[in-house]
Amino acid sequence: MKLQTGFISLLLACTACTVQTNQTGIVDNNFDFASQQLKYAFTEIDSAKVNQTEKQIANFLSYPRNIQPDGSLGLVNPHDWTSGFFPGELWYMYEYTKDDFWKQKAEYFTAPIEQEKTNGTTHDMGFKVYCSFGNGYRLTGNQQYKDIMLEAASTLATRYRDKVGCIRSWDFNANDWQCPVIIDNMMNLELLFWAFKASQDSTYYNIAVNHAQTTMKNHFREDFSSYHVVDYDTLTGAVRRKQTHQGCADESAWSRGQAWGLYGYTLCYRETQLPEFLAQAKNIAKFIFTNKNMPEDLIPYWDYDAPNIPNESRDASAASVAACALYELCMYDKEQAPQYKEWADTILSNLSKHYRATLNADRGFLLLHSTGAASYNSEIDVPINYADYYFLEALLKKAKLEKEGTAVL
Repeated sequence: MKLQTGFISLLLACTACTVQTNQTGIVDNNFDFASQQLKYAFTEIDSAKVNQTEKQIANFLSYPRNIQPDGSLGLVNPHDWTSGFFPGELWYMYEYTKDDFWKQKAEYFTAPIEQEKTNGTTHDMGFKVYCSFGNGYRLTGNQQYKDIMLEAASTLATRYRDKVGCIRSWDFNANDWQCPVIIDNMMNLELLFWAFKASQDSTYYNIAVNHAQTTMKNHFREDFSSYHVVDYDTLTGAVRRKQTHQGCADESAWSRGQAWGLYGYTLCYRETQLPEFLAQAKNIAKFIFTNKNMPEDLIPYWDYDAPNIPNESRDASAASVAACALYELCMYDKEQAPQYKEWADTILSNLSKHYRATLNADRGFLLLHSTGAASYNSEIDVPINYADYYFLEALLKKAKLEKEGTAVL
């Protein structure tokens, strides 16, 4: 990777943090843990598949997503929006260890997701394809992976609605929504930016920028908190309704949604250098980390406005996503870099000390205490695969930032 500007200034600003990190070995420690725990996860997957039907086996119902209420391992197939995270974790293990064992495992779990490259019913192409094939291509240069990603990006682009200026997120609930767009969709823009660079087709770039600009205009309140869902009129592009789907109320700040926005606008600035995207990322970071309901350990409650704080479940996944964004934001805002890094380091330290799973237990997950959709009584205070994925990503970004001055993997 090309070194980013501000290399020397950033290293000087982060010297104290670097010394502390070298003493604690937080990155090495967590990857050592992950190496053992993910090997245990393979045995848990095999055990969970023992009683699968032929159809389930054929559909590759093999991706660990969560722990179910009865304590069993929740497996999903490639069609699930979270399917790309587990192979992504394996690619991160290969990136850190350079051990072909992890490469082979990553290839095995990545391959079945190819079927999703033509699935035009989902906006989650980035989560599914970029986290799996994208990391694989970045680390191996496999031309087949590149072709799959280009086709996936082309499929994702079909969901763009020119009148709205956004990629349509969901197709369900058609009686209520015309063109729902969720803040999560900011994360899928990375696939489009990659496709622009790989193909030189500016269509991908323009769609990604338009989506980010429209979302910035309509999703955010004056305090830079974000709605989860904005529904648009398909004929006029006008906003029909602003609401939440996974937060506790329409006007609340769902914590993972705020983290998606922070990460999304940070990556948009990286890919465009448009100053409004950097300003947006900085403002979202300020909202999150100066929020009166942010716990001292910086692992947020599932919603910053949840009614029973402090007796509400946390969301380690939101913390992991935010940490990833903060390490990269250090590169673009030199003045605030020490503060961003301190927040990110605090998150990783507390996740490691107080949220990590038990070795050879907890069905092979890395982190405990995430929340999927508490408002629907779904995945409350459980391990979830995307928390683990972004936890490993944050560790890699930290290590690279401190060694090379860039957090871009």
